[in-house]
Amino acid sequence: MKKIDTPAKQNINARRKFLGNAAAGATGAALALPMIANAQAPTQLRFQSTWPSKDIFHEYAGDFAKKVNDMTGGELKIEVLPAGSVVPAFGLLDAVSKGTLDGGHGVMGYNYGKQSAIALWTSGPVFGMDANMVLAWHKYGGGKELLVKLYSSIGANVVSFLTGPMPTQPLGWFKKPITKKDDLKGLKFRTNGLAIDLFTAMGAAVNALPGGEIVPAMDRGLLDGAEFNNASSDRLLGFPDVSKVCMLQSFHQSSEQFEITFNKTKYDALPAKMKAIIDNAVEAASADMSWKAIDRYSKDYGELQSKDGVKFYKTPDTLLQEQLKVWDEVVAKKGADNPLFREVEKSQRAFAARAMKWDMDTNNPRRMAYNHYFGKRA
Repeated sequence: MKKIDTPAKQNINARRKFLGNAAAGATGAALALPMIANAQAPTQLRFQSTWPSKDIFHEYAGDFAKKVNDMTGGELKIEVLPAGSVVPAFGLLDAVSKGTLDGGHGVMGYNYGKQSAIALWTSGPVFGMDANMVLAWHKYGGGKELLVKLYSSIGANVVSFLTGPMPTQPLGWFKKPITKKDDLKGLKFRTNGLAIDLFTAMGAAVNALPGGEIVPAMDRGLLDGAEFNNASSDRLLGFPDVSKVCMLQSFHQSSEQFEITFNKTKYDALPAKMKAIIDNAVEAASADMSWKAIDRYSKDYGELQSKDGVKFYKTPDTLLQEQLKVWDEVVAKKGADNPLFREVEKSQRAFAARAMKWDMDTNNPRRMAYNHYFGKRA
């Protein structure tokens, strides 16, 4: 016969069950407390760019940091400061190497003075390759390994990532159009990297300045002409306020890319998962930057003409041919007593010989299509 509990007995059992559940919950909470206490705070990395905060280049640096921060879910947080916040733009590599900064966003040409071969990634005609081809050589053609070798040779304690293919840079901004080599003689001109040697050999008086200092120098008459990079950067930095003449196309910097550096000691201490996220964020930022650049640069190129009154001129082919000739003399001189310089140039040449042939044989002439659809309106 089944035993039936009295109401009093049922109340006692219910209280026992409640107290048992409460005790179990308290135990679970107690077990959870050490986990909360032991949870690690986010890893914070302080970066600096070599760009003023208003430049689109600084925006690109922020885009990269946001991708890392988002993909790590906040476990790793990169803060990017503009140029000069901690060190001058040209002092970035030393600051990252020493650990004054955890990392940075800049270009390799700013490190040219430490080892001239470093500027071969960012200066000159690069045997006709565009910036995306140079990045292909860097990743798959031996460039990455050569850069590690170069930084080791100068004692730089950094891990380097290249990203963001840039379009061909203008010859520059001037008071009047440049039509021949003689127009450069004695001209006070700003550039960087091995382009310093190129323009010096062509007769210019070259002064290397970081981006934020160029327009003020032109405004004060300290420069007669200058080049920086692209329509958006040049417009934001104020070039149309000091010049209305811009010469397009030049072999001094046919291709360039950004460099993201980490202090090697700091980077090596990161978990493998974080390193993998950084590696993939670099490539994601590279693709995103190239698409954003097409959109923004083309808009600013049009507005420089329609709103700012800038006149663009194509650099004459005779001057471009002269650049190639002088460049060959520059690299021959630089490589004469620099084995690493010769090794980088040889590697680039071998990659370009096959990549350029494939590219030119395979891809359509874009100007033909453009003229077909838009030529009658121009």
